Amino acid sequence: MAQQSTAYAPKGRISGARKRAIREALTGYLFITPATVLLTVFGLFPLFYAFYISLHRWRIKKGAFLGLKNYTKALGDPMDILWFAVGVALLVISWYLWKSMTKEQRIWAMLLKFLAAILFIAGAWGAFTGLGKMIESGDRQMFESFMITIFYAVGVVPAQLGGALLLAVMLYQNIKGKDWFRMVYFMPYVTITVASAGVFRAIFSRRPEAIANQIISFFGIPPQKWLQEPHGIWELFLGHFGIQADLGFVLAGPSLALISIMLYNLWVFVGYDTVIFLAGLGSIPSDLYEAAEIDGANRWQLFRHITLPMLSPTIYFLTVITVMGVFKAINHVLVMREPAAQGTVDTASLYIFDQFYLSTRFGYASAVATILFLVILTLTFIQNRIAQRRVFYG
Repeated sequence: MAQQSTAYAPKGRISGARKRAIREALTGYLFITPATVLLTVFGLFPLFYAFYISLHRWRIKKGAFLGLKNYTKALGDPMDILWFAVGVALLVISWYLWKSMTKEQRIWAMLLKFLAAILFIAGAWGAFTGLGKMIESGDRQMFESFMITIFYAVGVVPAQLGGALLLAVMLYQNIKGKDWFRMVYFMPYVTITVASAGVFRAIFSRRPEAIANQIISFFGIPPQKWLQEPHGIWELFLGHFGIQADLGFVLAGPSLALISIMLYNLWVFVGYDTVIFLAGLGSIPSDLYEAAEIDGANRWQLFRHITLPMLSPTIYFLTVITVMGVFKAINHVLVMREPAAQGTVDTASLYIFDQFYLSTRFGYASAVATILFLVILTLTFIQNRIAQRRVFYG
């Protein structure tokens, strides 16, 4: 009993271990205080201030308080927004319900799976129906800019990461001059954006003697308008075979002008991703490859079962950075944009730029910027959830 009583400090006093814990905690908070202040001032405050601006009629100067009218003007009727939100909520609930019952084999689990399937169908119908009504009652140009951004992301992210991974694996081999190749591939990333985008404007000019038209002429393809072409890629493909079809904005696919800008994006960022992948490849222990080769694994098996799992943190990091970068793309798009493209290259960030600087609709531009921020935040959250199951940290 005497030994047990000495383990506690007298009443009203703090033990030595407790003091050390408090001191360490205070020291940790003191270390992160400068970073917290900087994050609050330069990171969080602009977000809150942008939301504050979005609640007002703000053209050059602050106007009347509008509440959420800028948001309903952009997204559509509040009932349509609610309908869409309920559909998305049902989709999330059905997914969690189905996931929680995957390992259960009892009758009640089967019934819950059936309920999850019904909720999924109802949620999908509600989400798509609500989204269609939102597009009709809201800012159609804003929704088109988000669709263009999705086209841009789908076309850029897989090609950029896949090409960078392929180059990294090639440069990681024992070849001569690989340091020189690494420097060459990284140079586009450090090139001034305005200058390189201006060069690509000349490359993708509609003139027959432009470099892009000269290249496709070897394949018997007539000169294209490239950055000045507003038609979708699938409409142009069918037109090449004499089939004239109006597929609509979504089914027509990205315009040829947007494809040209995608090629510029790949030229700039593939080298940067390659360098990051090379760093990831260098961190993989060679013992794993040697043990697998002794067991008879071929190159594809080494890549699939060792390289990809060990590179999953790097792939996850680059995927998050690339998706966020695509949704915020504006500099090179602004330089390469042509009026003849008829807005088919106007991404969400560029639409916000036009509303802010050309139309001076500061309140409405801030509302659209807040919506874009929430979209990027949602995508990042989804990627984090996927990473919990797919990313291997060793």
